[in-house]
Amino acid sequence: MAAGTEEEAALGYEQARDELIEVVRRLEAGGTSLEESLALWERGEELAKVCRRRLEGARARLDASLAAERATEAGAADGEE
Repeated sequence: MAAGTEEEAALGYEQARDELIEVVRRLEAGGTSLEESLALWERGEELAKVCRRRLEGARARLDASLAAERATEAGAADGEE
């Protein structure tokens, strides 16, 4: 399990998204066995989690940057009075 966790941590958003798109394409195309479909579904769930975590991390960084910018602007405005 740790190796899978390390692999997931190494995946960037774009890589995970592209692989997820391929998983969905294969599932929608059909023609796979039940076992293979289940394995693809599970992989898709893992990839979706990676994408969600990456997006949440990006949102948190953006929110922190915007908050810091607002604080700087508020400080500058207070100093101008």
